[in-house]
Amino acid sequence: MTSASPGPSAVDPLLHIEQHRAPHVLRERLAHDVRRGLVGRPKRLPPKYFYDDRGSQLFDAICDLPEYYLTRTEHALLRRVAGAIIAMVAPSHLIELGSGASRKTRVLLDALQRDQARPVYVPIDVSGGILRQSASALRAAYPRLRVHGLVADFEDGLPSLPRGRRLVAYLGSSIGNFEPPHDERLLGSIAARLQPGDALLLGVDLVKAAATLEAAYDDAAGLTAEFNRNILRVLNRELGADFRPDRFDHVAFFNADAAQVEMHLRAREAHAVSIAALDLVVEFTAGETIHTECSRKFTRPGVEGLLARSGFRLARWDESPDAAFALALGCVGSVA
Repeated sequence: MTSASPGPSAVDPLLHIEQHRAPHVLRERLAHDVRRGLVGRPKRLPPKYFYDDRGSQLFDAICDLPEYYLTRTEHALLRRVAGAIIAMVAPSHLIELGSGASRKTRVLLDALQRDQARPVYVPIDVSGGILRQSASALRAAYPRLRVHGLVADFEDGLPSLPRGRRLVAYLGSSIGNFEPPHDERLLGSIAARLQPGDALLLGVDLVKAAATLEAAYDDAAGLTAEFNRNILRVLNRELGADFRPDRFDHVAFFNADAAQVEMHLRAREAHAVSIAALDLVVEFTAGETIHTECSRKFTRPGVEGLLARSGFRLARWDESPDAAFALALGCVGSVA
């Protein structure tokens, strides 16, 4: 997987990027997940492997699509409430999980910079390339901001977090990619690393009409389909597989019973794929799918229960005017 060079920047002492785990460890984890996912039934691949540098760039482009309401709706909601959230928590450190291009982060940083003389931003992302690019852009935009980026797969263990009053942001409804009990396990691991007064800002996509949801994950331009197939290119590059992405159709649909959008790659024909690094041949029948992502949709009672089971108290709930998206602030102890 792509990595970033450790240590502070030679030209910017306020920018520091470090690798949480060695690249060979990340590759071993990838190999383990792929073997387990593709020999089982149904076949599955974890969605975190979408996000190499190319996948991160594709997702950034998806965020601008007219069908993909999530980013612009959450962004508008953040603009409305960020100041109040920062004032309520008064953090010295903003930590962002799955930071990507850090698009919406600037709204929080604007409020943080007004509140703190020396704000610290800690982006955590699996893609070293996109993390370094976004961190450099933020340093240029915020001269007083200290950036300490972590290239890490936080699903495999959250890195040590810096000391200080901390607000952890997990935006984009990315928590929806985790099915129970993995969602509770992840949020619980965050709560365990925080202190009373620290908080978690969780972005959650709310249950809505199936047509709206399915359009967001199967856009007319085909970018989401390309993003979905990119996971096969990651396996080709990292594990010596010989997937032909054009042999798979992108499939996305709303599973109402599970309240989640599911993405799959469906084999157009029967064929076999060799994965050299695993000494493995994977057989596909015509129409067989690889489940690559679930994106669960939420209600307020469901989010409040999830936070409570994970060690957080719901301290604030803000919804977009169309009730499409919400921001939940979960606190550890009191923020007073």
